[in-house]
Amino acid sequence: MLSIFSPGCKDILDEEPRSIFEPGYFKTENGVNGGLTSMYAHLRYIYGQAYYYNTTLTGTDEVTYGQSADQNFKVMDLSGVGEVTPTDSRADVIWGASFYDINTASGVIENASAVGISDALIAEARFFRAFDYFLLVQTFGGVPLDLGSGELKFNITPTRSSVRNTVPEVYTKAIFPDLLLAINDLPQTGRVTGGATKTLARLYLAKAYLTYGWWLENPNNIPTYPEAPRTDPDGHNAQWYYQQAYDIAVAGIDNPGDYKLQPTYYDVNLAQNDRNDEIMLYADHTEDSEFYNGSSLTYANGGAPDNFAGWMMTWNYTDIRSAKDPSWGAVISSVQREASQPLGRPWTRMSPTIGAITNTFADKTLDARYDGTFTTVYRGNWPKGGDATPFVYNANNLQVMPGEPILTFLNEEPATPINYENTTYKSNIGAGVLPGRADFVISPRGISRIVYPGLWKLGPYRTDNAGGLGQPNAASTRPFNIAKFSELYFVAAEAAVKGASTQAGKSARELINVIRARAGKWRWDNNGNSERVEDNSAALTAATPATITINYILAERSREYYGEGYRWYDLIRTQKWNELASTYQIGGSNKGDHTPITVNRNIQPHHYLRPIPVDQINAMAMSEAEKKAYQNPGYN
Repeated sequence: MLSIFSPGCKDILDEEPRSIFEPGYFKTENGVNGGLTSMYAHLRYIYGQAYYYNTTLTGTDEVTYGQSADQNFKVMDLSGVGEVTPTDSRADVIWGASFYDINTASGVIENASAVGISDALIAEARFFRAFDYFLLVQTFGGVPLDLGSGELKFNITPTRSSVRNTVPEVYTKAIFPDLLLAINDLPQTGRVTGGATKTLARLYLAKAYLTYGWWLENPNNIPTYPEAPRTDPDGHNAQWYYQQAYDIAVAGIDNPGDYKLQPTYYDVNLAQNDRNDEIMLYADHTEDSEFYNGSSLTYANGGAPDNFAGWMMTWNYTDIRSAKDPSWGAVISSVQREASQPLGRPWTRMSPTIGAITNTFADKTLDARYDGTFTTVYRGNWPKGGDATPFVYNANNLQVMPGEPILTFLNEEPATPINYENTTYKSNIGAGVLPGRADFVISPRGISRIVYPGLWKLGPYRTDNAGGLGQPNAASTRPFNIAKFSELYFVAAEAAVKGASTQAGKSARELINVIRARAGKWRWDNNGNSERVEDNSAALTAATPATITINYILAERSREYYGEGYRWYDLIRTQKWNELASTYQIGGSNKGDHTPITVNRNIQPHHYLRPIPVDQINAMAMSEAEKKAYQNPGYN
């Protein structure tokens, strides 16, 4: 088999973990079923894996590195604190995990018919092979289709050489054919909870067509590798693929199967509503069993298959201090580490940019998505840690009861200047005070690399906290969402902007307005911790521009999917990375830093592809010249 380094649930399938499948295993029904199960399990080695998660966000307009970041995170920012290299790029995560899964899928595809496995089950393998190749080709450019036994063949022969196919070959030989067969043979309803379906395959085929259309068009002359003409082997142009993307996405919308949009944005990412009808694919975890969770239920070190991505944009809120007496002679940590969705384990490796807070989420009043994305209010929970103090003194020496706000990240810049002195009321995190307020406050432009709104949507959730702090040092036992039904609307809208002929009622604006209408509906004020039954959909849809642009779609995508790992792929697909993310603002790395600093990034054309991991290069028995030619330009 091609030398590939190793990548290191009960709610879906009975799972018997295997690190390798020997050839004869796939010639049995149990072997084929085991291979299929492993394809779902392999998702946990990619999604929820924080170092890969970092590569999808750090360096974009959404995210920069946080105060506690090491080089894994700093290099991805491209802001002069490190360079992306074959050694440091954490896109290595998907190289190993994806190729193992591709070979397993090929083993299932080749052997399943002989042991009486249905076309529907074979289609699941085809979906995952296409899924992995699509992820790889977007990330690295052309990748090998031959792992040692021929193109798209199950390989059992160790080989230490490799030849990369071109981007058009990967799409037209692997991704498109597999997904077309998957659409034909997969069921409308998944055979298991979270299983692959026709609608899921349609989403990925539509995304692949859309992405390949952009690649053919290449509006900003971004280089590809291996070098290949921007022509399609099947003779189609970019416009043909945009039309296909639109048609397939609309077919998914019109034939949803069991999928549907949730009634409010809050419901999409609410932990108690995990695995809801909008979520089409996820890397699953469970608190019911460490075996099926793939991780300890009490403590995690931060490595796959842990779901620890949510730690990265969680700052150390436990540093907040409130007083037991008005003189501040005795202070306590008034917001303690808790296994709950607004809190979780703090690592401070990544932080939102100021622009994400002030520009992307400019509307925080009508649009519910800011409230359904971030933790902006930190509430006192000290009794859960065993401290019986009935109340604490906080800003302005006002009393705060358990469950009330200790710290608030304001939605807007206040008319009255915030007093950040911390000389009398010592928050210990550099937060400020406003007259008459008991909570410490920080304004949108006052966030920094060390103190910022947390990412609520990825926060942990446990049912076994028993009124206490629970197990906040464990990895999240929630599923990590990968694909959502809502994205069909975005893919179709983007294809329409790129010139696809549209159907009645499904113009780009009408499609985007389905999403915006839902964004205007509230049933709960998340950070206000109170019921809020409100429908602002008419106002939001009326405010949608008459002419939809790619930049507007990208802004809407960021509002909808902020912090979920979409952004880098969106920016490289549309070749808007430089335009939208070459500069950003953030406060410094010290507590009390509230002055925005403008940071410039050095995004070069070769950065639109990640480097082939150094371990892959070193594992191949090839000449130095061949190894150099195998690597993406700019990384030798």
